[in-house]
Amino acid sequence: MRKLLLIYTGGTIGMITNAQTGALESFDFAHLYAHIPELKRFELDIQVKSFEQPLDSSEVSPQHWQQIASWITDAYDQFDGFVILHGTDTMAYTASALSFMLQGLRKPIVFTGSQLPIGIIRTDGKENLITAIEIAAACDAQGEPIVQEVAVYFEYALFRGNRSSKVSAHQFEAFAAPNYPLLAKAGVQIEWYKERLFRTNLPALQPQLQLSNEVLIWRLFPGMPIALYAKALQFPQVKILILETFGAGNAFSTIEFQSVIQGYIAAGGLVLNITQCQSGAVRQGAYQTSTFFEQIGVVSGADLTAEAALTKSMFALANIEAAHRGHFLKSAIVGELTTLEKG
Repeated sequence: MRKLLLIYTGGTIGMITNAQTGALESFDFAHLYAHIPELKRFELDIQVKSFEQPLDSSEVSPQHWQQIASWITDAYDQFDGFVILHGTDTMAYTASALSFMLQGLRKPIVFTGSQLPIGIIRTDGKENLITAIEIAAACDAQGEPIVQEVAVYFEYALFRGNRSSKVSAHQFEAFAAPNYPLLAKAGVQIEWYKERLFRTNLPALQPQLQLSNEVLIWRLFPGMPIALYAKALQFPQVKILILETFGAGNAFSTIEFQSVIQGYIAAGGLVLNITQCQSGAVRQGAYQTSTFFEQIGVVSGADLTAEAALTKSMFALANIEAAHRGHFLKSAIVGELTTLEKG
């Protein structure tokens, strides 16, 4: 019998209606089978671990990412897979962070949640949870887990965690991975796209749980008051600046903007360039407005999501030597970006 650890952090999925008051309140996942009897049909040993105080995902912080990663590290040898129930708003951040913190993963970590509470008749939570459990328990003919990475399952689709973003606040199809195809699709049966699944080259799990928040994000916009923003861009208080640029990595070419970026890099800061567009990638130097970035050493983030760029930067600051961070950020470490370079 395969063993799964279900980690409940909070979020919409964990709400049911109080029969006496009619109010929504937190679900006690220790009584999982009583609330979702369909799970008894699986021949699985499912154990549950919950945050002491369930959190709205807006309240989830890097400390909570470390807590989840620590629990998985401690339980890694005792379980065949992990399912994490998480609020949708920051699920992609947590999934991305865990993909970097738990390199060498050879077991599934499947995130899911819901747009409607599990106690609502029309909830998407039951299907999401049941199928996420089925995915986490799935193995091939040799008994090896089919999924060996951090993934997000939502509304019949399985996405790579560090490629996913929340794209809708009101549709059941709340997540997408515009720059990477589905890992699996759940219909009458689960259709696997095995050639798309990540496989590590590391010999064993290598947990690295330290993170640094010395990161700043600028989303460029026309008329941006550079002098105002520059006040916050002080090295070494800020060690990595993430620029969310226009199109294929373009920015305005004002002397003021270029001087601030060049001065920050000269002081020791690192600048990572990602696109504001939902799909596509940065191609520095393809247009004249991004040639300057190439000349001064701005790192191209290729097709990184904002969530992956942020969490990868936080990981790099805590675990990668300064001289190697640029190479690390532009290299494919756990399938988070499309590049010819390998980490």
